[in-house]
Amino acid sequence: MEEKRLADKVIVISGGTKGVGRAAAEEFARQGAKVVIGGRDKEAALRSLRLIKTYGSKGIFVHTDLEKVDDCKKLFDEAYASYGKIDGFFNYAGITPVSPLDTCDEETFDKVMAVNFKACFFCCQRAVHYMRENGGGSIVLTGSAHAWGGQKDRTAYACSKGVLLTLMEHIAHNYASEHIRCNYLTLGWTPTEGEVALRNSQGESEAELRKRASDILPMGRMLERTDYLESLVLMMSDASSMMTGSTFRITAGEYI
Repeated sequence: MEEKRLADKVIVISGGTKGVGRAAAEEFARQGAKVVIGGRDKEAALRSLRLIKTYGSKGIFVHTDLEKVDDCKKLFDEAYASYGKIDGFFNYAGITPVSPLDTCDEETFDKVMAVNFKACFFCCQRAVHYMRENGGGSIVLTGSAHAWGGQKDRTAYACSKGVLLTLMEHIAHNYASEHIRCNYLTLGWTPTEGEVALRNSQGESEAELRKRASDILPMGRMLERTDYLESLVLMMSDASSMMTGSTFRITAGEYI
């Protein structure tokens, strides 16, 4: 029988109804974890939960509007109420609108920062609160190669991912004594629902996007959701119990 590397762990995923977040929720469950999926797409979450049951695991969906701090807190409160502990938090939720410095409007800036940074900040606050009660835990923040400067048309997004890098370092340095770990997973160019929708709105099909990306990325193809799962399981597992403050790059060799 295959070893369940996350057996008996309780893991919360923000943005767990789409993209890498959804794939991670399903893989965490396959590895034995109970998962708490935060997001707004109830139907997508229920499809994942039906699959999770076939793995012999459990999970719940918590409707979460990440622009509301109370919803961020509710995500963790309901996770704790359901399962009595929280071992892991994967912060996946994020938005990537076009936002160049010279034309980005205040509304776009505020929304990017609210979803990508403010929500993560208060989710981490609540995660730390409950992880203390359990003697520790693992937090993984979703990063981006844009954090190191970014492309010209993603200024607000780049800034939001840069501040998450600082938040990761802060948690890692200041909470290690409580065995609360935090690491930064740098995602590469991935054809998630949000990325494909954005490119479609700009007149580019998914096939055209994939072709263009394959010509740009050093390793010759876009990242798929499954490319991140092994590293995510590692960072949530006891095998990485002494790893904190690390930056994982899974970007097909892309440096921005």
